[in-house]
Amino acid sequence: AMTKTAGCCQGCLHYVFDYETPKTLVIPSIRVGFVFRFTQFLVVLYVVGYVCVVQKAYQETDSVLSTVTTKVKGFAFTNTSDADPRFWDVADYVVPPQGGDSFFVLTNMVVTPQQTQSRCPELPNPSTSCVDDCDCIEGYSDPRGNGILTGLCENYSTTVKTCEVISWCPLEIDTKLPEHALLAAAENFTVLIKNSITYPKFNVHRRNILPHINSSYLKRCEFNRTTDPDCPIFRLKHIVSEAGEEFQDMAVKGGILGIIIDWSCDLDWWARKCNPQYSFRRLDNKNPANNVAPGFNFRFAKYYKTPDGEETRTLIKAYGIRFDVVVHGTAGKFGIVPTVVNLGAALTFLKNKHKITHLNEVADTETVSDKLNVFTRDYQGLIFSIFPFSSRLFFCQTADKIHSF
Repeated sequence: AMTKTAGCCQGCLHYVFDYETPKTLVIPSIRVGFVFRFTQFLVVLYVVGYVCVVQKAYQETDSVLSTVTTKVKGFAFTNTSDADPRFWDVADYVVPPQGGDSFFVLTNMVVTPQQTQSRCPELPNPSTSCVDDCDCIEGYSDPRGNGILTGLCENYSTTVKTCEVISWCPLEIDTKLPEHALLAAAENFTVLIKNSITYPKFNVHRRNILPHINSSYLKRCEFNRTTDPDCPIFRLKHIVSEAGEEFQDMAVKGGILGIIIDWSCDLDWWARKCNPQYSFRRLDNKNPANNVAPGFNFRFAKYYKTPDGEETRTLIKAYGIRFDVVVHGTAGKFGIVPTVVNLGAALTFLKNKHKITHLNEVADTETVSDKLNVFTRDYQGLIFSIFPFSSRLFFCQTADKIHSF
């Protein structure tokens, strides 16, 4: 029993601590060798061409942190039959006035002047039409309506009666949107975009106002992809045009445009490439098959007081273009860790193969086989000898020699 226990322990020790080295079969075939070398060539081409050159997998990376400020400039003059002649400057058409990574430029509007808090008939629709006071529930307010019902049914016109509401009267009629943009001149407005970015991992800081740009250049330049690609001042018409849209068409009901700044930087000393790249695209949905609630609009009001102290307001339903400045980017710089990891992965496909040992004497194998209780099988003239205690080594015996692998 002790002998069996000692043998079992010794077998376990050999199983854990025995060192094995693999042997590989050498096949003297030009066709097989060509396939093998061609496969190695493809691996090298993938590692050098795609992993290193295209993906730059030898680099450490960091994501951009960014801040943006904008400043719009331009003037317009309107003179329509529905409103008095008016001069417009940046304080009138940029809402809100403090621009960050998003700014809005007013291009069209529905104006309801001289509203006061009073009572007036609701706008006619199936839910507000009435015959008598019983059809109007006092105190009820419809979120899609314009005020709180008083419980009275009043004449909206000579033929239509609607429920009376407490609201800002007269009520807004937003169906009277001008067919052409009121501020058509907005296409010539310009915007200065100031963008500062940092890559904290590499302690790199950049601005889109590049070092060679001075004050005099900034006063006269305008972004042009061919002649002035570094100028941070953009004409609104050109932004919309590069996004594939027509400014005057978009200005009627508004929309949302993206100004995309790409800071993809290669910080290796042989490259030192870290300049902004600008692109433009429309962000809101412009699908002719689904044109419900198109464009972009919102309401704001300007408040006044009459000489007798009564509060009045001018309600403006503003249509226009919202510009969103989207900044993204990744910086890369040589790093020893990603380099070693990717080279190690590549070298596993290219590791050196050890040539096998040829045994010329069949008797040698027979002696070894007898001692190690080798299982031998004959298959189509080849004798295969398999060692039961090692899954990594067996012999293939031909007529003239024995191959081990």
